[in-house]
Amino acid sequence: MSDVLKELAKVLEQRKSASAEKSYVASLHAEGLNRILEKINEESDETIQAAKEYDDQVENTKKAVIYETADLWFHTLVMLSHLDLGPNQVLEELKKRFNISGLDEKASRKIKR
Repeated sequence: MSDVLKELAKVLEQRKSASAEKSYVASLHAEGLNRILEKINEESDETIQAAKEYDDQVENTKKAVIYETADLWFHTLVMLSHLDLGPNQVLEELKKRFNISGLDEKASRKIKR
């Protein structure tokens, strides 16, 4: 796992028990899962919009996609933390999918559910 993800996961776990008045992450946890999911939805919309406006000739549009994607990933990591899950579990799932056709993997999910 990326050192950045490891460090961020550690910080997010520490912030779960911090004061909601002093920590944005703690305030999200205090507000509950629905608030965290609202933030993910908001950040997802902003990421999509940035991608739609992307122009590889315009530096600001590149920065916007990266910035909004970072926000989306961050809030997704907060959600995982809230659910007592971690980025390593997601990375392990992605690792399992190497050398598997995306179509086959998607079809196998229908059977599991």
